[in-house]
Amino acid sequence: PRSHYSKRRSSHAATMAEGGEGVKVAEIKDLTRIERIGAHSHIRGLGLDDALEARKVSQGMVGQVNARKAAGVILSMIRDGQIAGRAVLLAGQPGTGKTAIAMGMAKALGEETPFAMMAGSEIFSMEMSKTEALTQAFRKAIGVRIKEETEIIEGEVVEIEIDRPAGGTGVAPKTGKLTLKTTEMETVYDLGQKMIESLEKEKITAGDVITIDKASGRITKLGRSFARSRDYDAMGAQTKFVQCPEGELQKRKEVVHVVTLHEIDVINSRTQGFLALFAGDTGEIRPEVREQIDGKVSEWREEGKAEIVPGVLFIDEVHMLDIECFSFLNRALENDMAPVLVVATNRGITKIRGTNYKSPHGIPIDLLDRLLIVSTLPYTERELRLILDIRCEEEDVEMAEDAKDLLCKIGHETSLRYSIQLITAAALVAHKRKSSEVEICDISKVYGLFLDVQRSTQFMVEYQEQFMFNEIPEEKGDGMEM
Repeated sequence: PRSHYSKRRSSHAATMAEGGEGVKVAEIKDLTRIERIGAHSHIRGLGLDDALEARKVSQGMVGQVNARKAAGVILSMIRDGQIAGRAVLLAGQPGTGKTAIAMGMAKALGEETPFAMMAGSEIFSMEMSKTEALTQAFRKAIGVRIKEETEIIEGEVVEIEIDRPAGGTGVAPKTGKLTLKTTEMETVYDLGQKMIESLEKEKITAGDVITIDKASGRITKLGRSFARSRDYDAMGAQTKFVQCPEGELQKRKEVVHVVTLHEIDVINSRTQGFLALFAGDTGEIRPEVREQIDGKVSEWREEGKAEIVPGVLFIDEVHMLDIECFSFLNRALENDMAPVLVVATNRGITKIRGTNYKSPHGIPIDLLDRLLIVSTLPYTERELRLILDIRCEEEDVEMAEDAKDLLCKIGHETSLRYSIQLITAAALVAHKRKSSEVEICDISKVYGLFLDVQRSTQFMVEYQEQFMFNEIPEEKGDGMEM
């Protein structure tokens, strides 16, 4: 297929050249989104209206009306800051949208509210103790909104004069003058070597509206002034036009940063903590460091410099935690700075890991008593069809209506996840036969190529003798075949 496309492109270029006679045709490259399509990349929110009523199909969410309503109530309490140290359990069969609801909550909360995700089995594969891993996860889900006032200079650049020394580079430092104006005043500033370098780096020219942070000297380009928007100026489509600032050039501006307690912990735990934060190699953090940070944050709260933003910690496959972790969670939820804990599981009555006792969802009764339990129900055939429509659109696959009906039937008889995975595979088969639309024959082909769980199990039962270590007892014999 690659050679086919390249031939077509080159022949197209040749005809352009012949027709143009000497006209140079510039090669235009399309900008591609660097964005991978994941299992839940189509989720944009919970799909609720202002009255917290769930719409049937909205923001990538389909069905699960009661579960989404319940998540919406919890969400509004998180936003109001009325709920902390509470825990919610999303319980339901595999493929009923538990993780999708958690992702919808994360999207609906926005960027400012911390949302930490982890799988229950993660804590056993880390190079630190289980309780330390859980503590770090808890502190990732608690944000601190820090307010600080900075002095800035904001105005439109009228003129930049830079005097370069005649003796070549490195003989004397550059000097210059910068003229800035607002609608009410105009001032000339003397420039030093560093400011000239910053202006050159940001490619600042006359007509740009800029802000200069007085404390750090950082220059930010806000856009071009409307007064300079001439038709004959060579400008790209991405050029942003802004009004000339009003009032005085020097202003006081309140800047708000939101950082998590975990980020503060890591930065203060070692000399190069900032680098460790990017590398992910945080290691175990001493309790003394955390105590000092908590004390400092409490001081900031009293002074009005900072406020706590309780976020959400989502633990998927929570039945994989053991009795020690559950005991830790019981205690951690009682802390006054605890986030909202959302856990999900697809298990029924099963053993609590680390004990011989059985319990609903594999969670101890005392922790279950603290949880608000939200159950998810299996999807109907109509809901499956709507989900498949959304996934086809997300994966950019054109599919015929009868092919979608067949895929929906497969999903109803096998599982939603299996039918979703067939979409891209069928699109590739259709592409091989030079078709832009997926049809029934493509779905049938991939259905034959890739087995679902039921057909795979049937295959195992039929050919069990030819596999190693099978544990299905023979019909005649009483023992297991080893």
